[in-house]
Amino acid sequence: MVCGRSDRSPLEIPLDTKAGWYRGDVDGIDVIALPLDYSNSHGIARRLWAFLLFGWKSVMIALRHEYDLVFATSTPLTAAMPGIAASWLRRKPFVFEVRDLWPELPKAMGMKNPVLLLGMWIIEGLAYRSSVACVGLAPGIVEGIARRSSKNHPIALIPNGCDLGIFQPSLRAKIAIRGIDPDDFVAGFTGAHGKANGLDAVLDAAAILKRRGNSRIKILLVGEGSEKSRLVARAQQEGLENVIFHKAIPKRELARITASLGCGLMVLDNIPAFYRGTSPNKFFDYISAGIPVINNYPGWLADMILQNQCGVVADAGSAESLADALQSLA
Repeated sequence: MVCGRSDRSPLEIPLDTKAGWYRGDVDGIDVIALPLDYSNSHGIARRLWAFLLFGWKSVMIALRHEYDLVFATSTPLTAAMPGIAASWLRRKPFVFEVRDLWPELPKAMGMKNPVLLLGMWIIEGLAYRSSVACVGLAPGIVEGIARRSSKNHPIALIPNGCDLGIFQPSLRAKIAIRGIDPDDFVAGFTGAHGKANGLDAVLDAAAILKRRGNSRIKILLVGEGSEKSRLVARAQQEGLENVIFHKAIPKRELARITASLGCGLMVLDNIPAFYRGTSPNKFFDYISAGIPVINNYPGWLADMILQNQCGVVADAGSAESLADALQSLA
């Protein structure tokens, strides 16, 4: 297994100073963790460099090590590069798991750089054609793979999941975070604070709750990202004391907070490409922790919530509907 290394979830494996990476046994798996500087808060150029560096280092590993099959999972899309190289240069079977459709999603979100979009389109196409099979995490992703793959190319739909040993209802307790009182109903969002997440909708709902005089509902936003500083500034400017920002934390600590929430917020920017083309892991974390979910966009996740009666689906683009959903659950 080749992965990146994060200070928020440090692996207890030693540093190989000669190779320039961390390597060791984790649950019986030989893990190589590449120490690359990456954060959602970084600019496009800096993130792109980290993606390319990860892809290149992974290619070198794929060309030199012994294995039977390459399984690559995106994002980033450059994670497919070692699989493509192994397929072409070593005739190794390659299975590609697709977590986001590139360049479809970046394009839908407003990316217009023709060089970047073309590069994504080329790598995506090569990955599909070089693989012996593909896995899509959402129905829309499976449909997107089928459009660009050869006829009868094996494609499986396997939604995202959760570590059931970490996210458990039994961890529920009072949330000891400044600004949250014992009797508060806490709605939490745990994940990246990026443009795609559309967290302005949450602040809009918080402003409505404030106008309604509802001070018992608190919104807890856990994580980092490119939009966080702007969102913090907006909340301060509008006096939204019912919104609390918290830094990103290790998974096991996050699991305790998640289980203690009144509900989990599954929000994204109102972009139609998201409706059937995403499979957010935070949704499955919420469900595993035994808390209801408020979803603010239509699609396959919304259908799953309604069919299984495990939350509320708010109207897309409506802060009033999101505020109503919070009050009904509270």
